[in-house]
Amino acid sequence: MSTHHNPKNQIQQDDKQRQKAEKIKAFMKSEALKLGFADLRVCSVAEAKNHEDVLSRFVELGYHGSMEWMRETLERRSHPQNLWSDVQSVIILGMNYGPDHDPRSLLEHGEKANISVYARNRDYHDLIKGRLKQLASKLIARTRDWNEGVEVKVFVDTAPVMEKPLAHLAGIGWQGKHTNLVSREFGSWLFLGSIFTSLPLAPDEAEIDRCGSCDACQVACPTDAFPGPYKIDGSRCISYLTIENKDEIPIEFRKAIGNRIYGCDDCLSACPWNKFAQEASEIKLVARDDLKAPELAEFLSMDEPTFRKTFSGSPVKRIGWARFMRNCLVAAGNSNCDNLIQTVLARVKEEDPIIRQHAVWALGQLLSKEKFAHYRTLFELNETDPNVLEEWQSGR
Repeated sequence: MSTHHNPKNQIQQDDKQRQKAEKIKAFMKSEALKLGFADLRVCSVAEAKNHEDVLSRFVELGYHGSMEWMRETLERRSHPQNLWSDVQSVIILGMNYGPDHDPRSLLEHGEKANISVYARNRDYHDLIKGRLKQLASKLIARTRDWNEGVEVKVFVDTAPVMEKPLAHLAGIGWQGKHTNLVSREFGSWLFLGSIFTSLPLAPDEAEIDRCGSCDACQVACPTDAFPGPYKIDGSRCISYLTIENKDEIPIEFRKAIGNRIYGCDDCLSACPWNKFAQEASEIKLVARDDLKAPELAEFLSMDEPTFRKTFSGSPVKRIGWARFMRNCLVAAGNSNCDNLIQTVLARVKEEDPIIRQHAVWALGQLLSKEKFAHYRTLFELNETDPNVLEEWQSGR
């Protein structure tokens, strides 16, 4: 019996494998759409670049601010195989959370509190992770008879996965000059999730960069957080300052924050590709009516139990009441609303020194010199925190 390798048989086998891989991808795509995803694409891990140099530089320059987890997960983030050595394909999914209006329209209303579009309803991590797990189960069930021991792992952006470059490679969109993903179909409004699998699935064609000479996102940034196109200094970004940053908000950024009390959408909103964007259809991602244009006064007077109840299941709850209040006080200082003065004054007596510090700053913005001096004499004597004392000294 001949032991010679038959090239014809090999070609037929390869063709069969390819057809199976295409069938599985088509099945996954139709199931993903049923689960509320807007897009599903696949990339091969063999094509993925190693991003260790880019990430190291980002951390070296201090662009990560106080997000030390970025330094700690640097190696694992740099390539999918560093996270899981058996991965062959990455299935990237996008879920549309497009708003029904330009989020920047609320910025002119100082009496309102502006919450980033993604946080106006349920926490998307929980929502997407549940759907990804359902999809992964379908993949395992579908391939059970084809390939022994198919393995999958599910990731949303809490895991150390470089999802945006993978989404670019898979053809969902490209990384714009604001470093976020841009899709021709959904603009800047896509949540990303991924399923890693040991299956060799048919990869999609990578997207090309379609930013051209446009710099709308760079110009739109209120805090100049872009040192150049495709580069972001996270430590200057309003999303970082109001969400990840646990300390005081540096004085140089307070005015620029305006009424943004949780995150910022300016660079996303400015992208001209949003003219093709669609409104979110997933009901859990459509903005709650009470969070579309909430009254700042209402938030400023919230106690901790009310905060927890109002933001139960929302990403906003994650920052806790004290940081939320800090952000609201900065917005109050920028509001030009005299009716907020009494509520701000009450916060000067809070136990948390960071709240007191930002309350003093807000008073300095809202009061006349004489009034501020009057309150300084009342409160300064009993103040022990150096940062709060400095606010009293440097305020009006």
